Amino acid sequence: MLLGLSTLLTLGWFFSQHLFGLHLTLLEAQGFYLGAIRNQLIEEFKTAWNQGALWSLLISATLVGALSYLVAKEIIQPLIQMEKITEQFAQGNLTARIPESEIPELNRLAINFNRMASNLEGVEQRRQELMGDLTHELRTPLTILEGYLEGLADGAIEPKAELFQRLATETARLGRLVNDTQELSKAEAGYLPIKIQPIDLYPLLLSLMKRFSDQLLEEGPVLLLECPPNPPLVSADPERVEQILVNLLGNAVRYTATGSIKVRVWSEPPKLWIAVIDTGHGMKPEDLPFVFNRFWRSERSRDRHPGGSGMGLAISHRLVILQGGEILVESELNKGSTFRFSLPLA
Repeated sequence: MLLGLSTLLTLGWFFSQHLFGLHLTLLEAQGFYLGAIRNQLIEEFKTAWNQGALWSLLISATLVGALSYLVAKEIIQPLIQMEKITEQFAQGNLTARIPESEIPELNRLAINFNRMASNLEGVEQRRQELMGDLTHELRTPLTILEGYLEGLADGAIEPKAELFQRLATETARLGRLVNDTQELSKAEAGYLPIKIQPIDLYPLLLSLMKRFSDQLLEEGPVLLLECPPNPPLVSADPERVEQILVNLLGNAVRYTATGSIKVRVWSEPPKLWIAVIDTGHGMKPEDLPFVFNRFWRSERSRDRHPGGSGMGLAISHRLVILQGGEILVESELNKGSTFRFSLPLA
């Protein structure tokens, strides 16, 4: 503002005097005699110019100052509000949010901050839930280990191979809990690497069928594969798809004593569906909404197979979502369950 006004006044001062002198010369050429008052006219012009310039400077400075104050206030007020909210956020109030602003740049800043705050609030909530669930799950194996070890130390329990096998089983369970917790935490936080690429599922399915067939007893369920030899390619991470199928097939084998376990593949553009269908114990309808929650196990599975970590389905659910698919479950008690998930076609 000062640079503009000073430039205007300086140029106006020199050019105005020159132009005024030219006008006087033109008037003299037209017959007007100005010789006696020419110098006085020039002095009066300078006085008028100085007064006009002074008043213009004062009025313009007042108006521009007031306008600058109002504009600065409009900018400063949201910034002060943002500062207060960020201080609350830094003190642990993760629900604090910045309101919308009429200034586009500040509004974009508020939107980005609120998005970050929501993500951090979700991470903190999941952390608290995870710590609570993990503490609850760790309590059982730790209590068992503590009881047996105290009994061995006091001589109340005779050391036997079966006892050490039980201790080894509980230790392995603790290891699975830790590994599955780390895997799920990375998946929920978005840190789990997903390498999407076009893959053919048929060789992977054949390999998994052979692996699980070797684990089944003769009187156990029959493992079946219903898949075309050349299914469409899907955009997915082969390692994560294998992890999902291992979890689903492992659960089916664990809870299916007789009957069959079928892996069925079919295409519904733009997705490819893979279903694991068993004739096992099944679940109650009221249990289905909680199937993909971490550490959740049905009462029947808790009694029959206490060694599971209860996070396999939660991990599978998250892995499917990260690859752009969806996973669904259908089940009927004592008749079996169907877990099916989709992957986008390549």
